[in-house]
Amino acid sequence: MIEEIRIRDLGVITDATLTLGSGFTVVTGETGAGKTMVITALGLLLGARSDAGAVRTGAKSALAEAVVRLPHESPAVLRSVEAGAELEECDGGVELLVARTVNADGRSRAHLGGRSAPVGVLAEVGSHLVAVHGQTDQLRLKSATAQREALDKYAGEALGSALEDYRAGYARWRAAATELAELRETARERLREAEYLAASLEEIDAVAPEPAEDENLKTEAMRMGNIEELRTASVKAHQALVAGDFADGSDATSLVDAAKRQLEQAGEHDPALAQAGARLAEVGYILADIAAELSSYSASLDGEGPGRLAEVESRRAELATLVRKYAPSIDEVLEWAETGRARLADLGDDGNRIESLEAELTDLEARLQDEAAGLTKLRTDAAAELSGRVSEELAALAMPDARLIINVEGAGELGPHGADTIEFLLAPHPGAPPRPLGKGASGGELSRVMLAIEVVLAEVDPVPTFVFDEVDAGVGGKAAIEIGRRLAMLARHVQVIVVTHLPQVAAFASHHIRVIKTSTSAGDGSGVTASDVIVLDREARIRELARMLAGHEDSESARAHAEELLATAAVPGGATTQTNKR
Repeated sequence: MIEEIRIRDLGVITDATLTLGSGFTVVTGETGAGKTMVITALGLLLGARSDAGAVRTGAKSALAEAVVRLPHESPAVLRSVEAGAELEECDGGVELLVARTVNADGRSRAHLGGRSAPVGVLAEVGSHLVAVHGQTDQLRLKSATAQREALDKYAGEALGSALEDYRAGYARWRAAATELAELRETARERLREAEYLAASLEEIDAVAPEPAEDENLKTEAMRMGNIEELRTASVKAHQALVAGDFADGSDATSLVDAAKRQLEQAGEHDPALAQAGARLAEVGYILADIAAELSSYSASLDGEGPGRLAEVESRRAELATLVRKYAPSIDEVLEWAETGRARLADLGDDGNRIESLEAELTDLEARLQDEAAGLTKLRTDAAAELSGRVSEELAALAMPDARLIINVEGAGELGPHGADTIEFLLAPHPGAPPRPLGKGASGGELSRVMLAIEVVLAEVDPVPTFVFDEVDAGVGGKAAIEIGRRLAMLARHVQVIVVTHLPQVAAFASHHIRVIKTSTSAGDGSGVTASDVIVLDREARIRELARMLAGHEDSESARAHAEELLATAAVPGGATTQTNKR
């Protein structure tokens, strides 16, 4: 709900703060005092177009700011977080600061949770926060989508469960239809792809590469290309380690062996030399192993002639062809081939897949038609009940001959929500053709229609805050009392803010705010008009209601009538004894 609204230099209001509570809040004041500036401020906070004419004369800018308390799971909270807003934790939820500044030249800036935000984001967030009903405001249930959603929520769990099952089948039906259309539209391209894959895999299979074969052959070719250098190096290294039977004993093996024997002999007298001798023995074993490996390596080079090098280069050329065509390395060529085989198998099954999808689509469509017919039946029943209840409310709101008609037309094209076309229509009096909401009704009548709808929907499809302007236009007496009573009924579930000039409506409020206009005159004949906002206690409320009744707040008869109105509103069903359940 909205906890506080601050208005600065907007219209005739210089600087005012409205502290709002839960339940039903009424805003009253004399004509021209600036009551509508409250609606204007809310409109700015909900993303309405800025108007330089709304900025107070002489001021550089106007400000509208609101503190809103919301539960963590609110869609408005989720959207605000996405926009980068900073939220403050409070008992049972979070607080969101929404602000809009309008400069004297008409340009505006919006802030959400202390962060600058586009006005469009403000409108998105505001759609989850407040529903404004007035002569020039957009209707919450104007769109066909909003009307369908409201009817579905009113229909309850039975329709919700059936709709969930339908949506699951519809999603599968759309996916299958999309796949089938793709298969048919791309049949020629898929055939060409299959032919290319078959030819490519045949070429790869003919070469039959082995994993890492290209790198192994590269290493072998490099070795064979330098075979004489390798042979010379290995022979000389072998000779340096083991010179042979006719050497002079200067080879590494002989020298290490001689050193080892010397240390072994002296090691009897010093353990340190004995340890050094043991380590030299290990070195001798290592040298002998290396010498044997070099001898074997030299012998292997003797068996590799020019013929083997030619074979290696020929094989490398075959592999290079594959690498050039399909992937940077033979390992990646093999991976490509594996993927290609799976893809070729999939392409080769197009005929069977098309037949399977056609059969599945036929079955799914038949089932969806049945389920859509079930949704139509549930919606039709709910529409009859909802229209009847709203029409009863309209009769109590001084529109006795008005009827809300909800048309549910089934048997249309299958869609994500069924096959129904839903439309809310208003027949204002007998013989008048039903017309869409918002057409053929005055501002006051339309506000009452929306009040009747919102009262019935409040338990199943509420927004946190409702604002009504001109809801009481053209009515009075008993009808005005019924309007006040129904606003109080709505306020049991949500926060309700009403701008009114009728004391019968104002008496039902749980919070009463008055806008007071003051004027000052200067010596040159000019003057300044400003407005202030105050919250009324019971005594002040009696005075304000008396003023609204008789134009004289001190009239004893008017005060008695005001007290009678408050007493009427205080009985069960009135706002003053109700608490907000939201």
